[in-house]
Amino acid sequence: MSSNEGQQHPLGIYFQIWILLFALSAASYMVDYMQFQGYLRWFLIISFMMLKAGLIVAVFMHMLWERLALVYAIIVPPLLLLVFVGIGTLEGDYTFLTREIFFAGAE
Repeated sequence: MSSNEGQQHPLGIYFQIWILLFALSAASYMVDYMQFQGYLRWFLIISFMMLKAGLIVAVFMHMLWERLALVYAIIVPPLLLLVFVGIGTLEGDYTFLTREIFFAGAE
């Protein structure tokens, strides 16, 4: 009897993820090729980037098969950081617009 430690995943899932990553990368390059501009461009690029990063973390870093507590310990802090950066961005926009309103007549 041999005692195998660990878990072996079928290679097919890795090939499927590689194909999906290639398709997402091609879509990301098509955003530039089709010359999208403005917020649509940035939304599409960041969406494709987050999808690719999520696939890499889930499959190639084996987070898909880990315990839920470990997944929360690794994924929740960056998500909270993104929330706080978003709040800071909104506050920065509010401060900038307020200064623009009140100091525009001082010139």
